[in-house]
Amino acid sequence: VQLQASGGGSVQAGESLRLSCVASGRSFSSYNVAWFRQVRGKEREFVARVTWSGITTYYADSVRGRFTISRDNAKNMAYLQMNSLKPEDTAVYYCAARGSSTASGQYDYWGQGTLVTVSS
Repeated sequence: VQLQASGGGSVQAGESLRLSCVASGRSFSSYNVAWFRQVRGKEREFVARVTWSGITTYYADSVRGRFTISRDNAKNMAYLQMNSLKPEDTAVYYCAARGSSTASGQYDYWGQGTLVTVSS
């Protein structure tokens, strides 16, 4: 499975962005998908996860209530809707697949990352 993330950009605090992750390969629909983010010099941080069915989602406390993860298995796509963005959300965001926890090391497939910059 190959993943490609897109949708990053520069926004003002309070605005919204939607990140997309497109996957190649027929197995995508059987994998959990997660979004992580990383600030230079810091460890990669869990943001959100959705199970293979799309029914169950998990969020980091820092984004719960503002971000929404979803997927469309028919299109081999996953999304991260980010609302009420804050400057501390600034990071490179990565989509990942085939894992079952909040630990980045548990995921087998990664996209290349997309930069989100939020200014105050």
